[in-house]
Amino acid sequence: MTQGQIGSLQAVTWETAPQTKEETLELLRRSPGLYQSYRALNDSWKEQFLDFCQGKKSLPLTYDPFFKYLFDPELHRERLSRFISSLLGFQVRILRVLPGEDRLIEGESYLIMDLLAEAEDGSLYNVEVQKQAYAFPAERISCYSADLVMRQYMRAKREKEGRFSYRDIKKVYVIVLYENSSAAFRRCSGAYIHYGKTIFNTGLELKFLQEFCLAALDVYRKIPYPEREKNEQNAWLSLLTTENLSDAEALVKDYPWLEEIYREIAMLRRKPEEVLGMWSDALRILDENTMKLYVEELEEKLQKALDENEEKLRQLTEEKAKEQEKFRQLTEEKAKEQEKFRQLTEEKDAQIAALEKKLKELSEN
Repeated sequence: MTQGQIGSLQAVTWETAPQTKEETLELLRRSPGLYQSYRALNDSWKEQFLDFCQGKKSLPLTYDPFFKYLFDPELHRERLSRFISSLLGFQVRILRVLPGEDRLIEGESYLIMDLLAEAEDGSLYNVEVQKQAYAFPAERISCYSADLVMRQYMRAKREKEGRFSYRDIKKVYVIVLYENSSAAFRRCSGAYIHYGKTIFNTGLELKFLQEFCLAALDVYRKIPYPEREKNEQNAWLSLLTTENLSDAEALVKDYPWLEEIYREIAMLRRKPEEVLGMWSDALRILDENTMKLYVEELEEKLQKALDENEEKLRQLTEEKAKEQEKFRQLTEEKAKEQEKFRQLTEEKDAQIAALEKKLKELSEN
């Protein structure tokens, strides 16, 4: 085991990758900082880390830090190009990676994207990996796509200056990989890749700037490997959804070019600090997203309760108004009856008075 200084931490490289759980734990205990990082993981992630170090499993590539390691545009531009091309069905050549955080409002973080890259033709590709579909609904996809269009618009205006034309704006693509898709995806009869763009019911053909590709990885996992057609798209999706190295052997046999990637991943077994760092980042992101979703759910419940109370108050107010109107009508009817009774009483009193007068006149005669 060798150690090198990186900042205030000791960078640890094991001379050989451990073969057993006990050997892995023993190596971890020799580096107190490393062992402390390991103990900070939850029980499930500890087991996954130990399995990886022993060579039983690959990395969980659908978690953000591992996905970015696999498709780092600075190191693996061609790899990212091939992956996106296989999903969209046409050749894409990634030129560079762009900042994923956009500030359209000064001083405020507007959107933070997982991976944003620019192709040679100027088009933009946003790739998102999401654990839960409810965390990335259609409304959020729309906002991300709109943000990309605004980036393209502002860049075209800046570059063309007085010669700007809307036709100078390049297309944008939002690609979302769902680890766990929603019921809407599962109702699509086994389809796992969904492409979308603006179309008209009349057949009118206009080329809009925004296109979408949504992949339900949980649906894809249900397809037995032997039944999957052998093509590059299935190679990449199988890579992302295969963790057991015994299953990976069949994958490498069908796609020999994946061996380089698995060798690269295997080399990390000797670099526990780097792997634990990615695992810690993944856990932090997961905790942040979980907390964000929890807060959003609480806010939704609170708003729902407020809306329900507001609706109940509205109904009670309406019922009270109806009762008041009913009481007013009854009061008016009672007043009319009383007025009618008064008039009848006056008429009877006048008749009685007239009769008494006649009787008196008759008695006097």
